[in-house]
Amino acid sequence: MTDYNAITEAYIAAWNETDAAVRKGLVKATFAPGVSYRDPIMHGDGHDGINALIAGVHGQFPGFRFKLKGKADGFGDNVRFSWGLGPEGAEAVIEGSDFATLKDGRLSIVTGFLDKVPG
Repeated sequence: MTDYNAITEAYIAAWNETDAAVRKGLVKATFAPGVSYRDPIMHGDGHDGINALIAGVHGQFPGFRFKLKGKADGFGDNVRFSWGLGPEGAEAVIEGSDFATLKDGRLSIVTGFLDKVPG
């Protein structure tokens, strides 16, 4: 049985990792080779592309952390979950929901939707 919460927790851990070497290992463990990520403002392909996206978010929002909102919902090779991004210990200033397809237990295609974005 697929543990969708463990998969999404690993996803959030990868996005929160600021050490590039550690993050590289997390990305490799969490995302399938050839992964594709798309949301309304950015996209990336493969492990290197995902690493670059995460590094870009850390550069744009230093000190911000991702946090899961609730539990993941999934069936088969599909999972959806919601998250917030904001300063440590504060309310999220950005929120979103992602839908992902899994391949061999790792994220293969991730499509992100932005639910709350500052004006």
